[in-house]
Amino acid sequence: MKTVRISLIGFGAVGQGVASTVLSKRDFLKKQGIDLRFVGITDSKGSEVDENGIDLEAAISRKKDTGSVATGDMTALEIIRNVKHEIMVDVTPTNIDDGEPGLGNMLSAFGAGRHVVTSNKGPLALRFSELNEAAEDNGLFFRYEATVAGAVPIFNLVHEALAGNTVTGIEGILNGTCNYILTRMTEERMPYKLALKEAQELGFAETDPTYDVGGIDAALKLVIIANSIFGTGATYHDVDVTGITKITPEALELASNNNSVIKLVCEAVNGTLKVAPRLVPKRHPLAVGGTLNVASIQTDLAGRITISGKGAGSIETASSILSDIIYIARHV
Repeated sequence: MKTVRISLIGFGAVGQGVASTVLSKRDFLKKQGIDLRFVGITDSKGSEVDENGIDLEAAISRKKDTGSVATGDMTALEIIRNVKHEIMVDVTPTNIDDGEPGLGNMLSAFGAGRHVVTSNKGPLALRFSELNEAAEDNGLFFRYEATVAGAVPIFNLVHEALAGNTVTGIEGILNGTCNYILTRMTEERMPYKLALKEAQELGFAETDPTYDVGGIDAALKLVIIANSIFGTGATYHDVDVTGITKITPEALELASNNNSVIKLVCEAVNGTLKVAPRLVPKRHPLAVGGTLNVASIQTDLAGRITISGKGAGSIETASSILSDIIYIARHV
């Protein structure tokens, strides 16, 4: 049995999803010969550290009962640098201004000899090349499947299943909130504000939905795709971004009369990065409904490969994080 020790930095919805998923997959992991042992967990109020392995059920229960996992006050950076472990999982909130605290966590982890798995888009959208070089310089894995499209395995598909192919272009629907709003506006002829309110009530949109409806979240994901797959060295500021706030029911109805729908489409083609509403034929692979995400990848050998699935949710995101953890556990 291979024991892999992990620090989990961030214990909100995604962090708790990771813990719950690992608990539910204990038997599966044992059959794989892998024992995942969480030795440090942090949230905004404190931390829990146990080098023998934290009781995840108790940690989740304490978080729900008290609002924090904390049993001590070690900081995230102290845990990353001083507690022995192999993998640092960062699921802290996205910050597109300076990438913190995730950026500092990741660079510190690489400096301390820890592999990194993350769902945090901010650091990758701002300093992808620096992070990638830090991992390579230290001979460490840097895995970030969960940063784009939740459970949809875009990077695993391109870098592993399609290894040997040259990717010439990618387009997709990468924000489930926008897709839900546009779907509801199309199907029910709802005005934008009513569809947004419904999305917020259902938990698909934040109280402040600017990142989603302004196209910012989708642009961050597109930058990560461009840097990982095309090696462009792009940042969020290199994306031409238009959100969905000005789309009217009349525009959607006109599109429908022409056998099309309007979708917020992300495109990375010929070095150009663009996020904008676009007419899509109703039978096109990008014409997915609800909160689904989709990526359509054009390659030289395999042709066009299109994958779709749940692009948000704590368990869906945890699915990608667990996949990355298992990959590292098998290869270290």
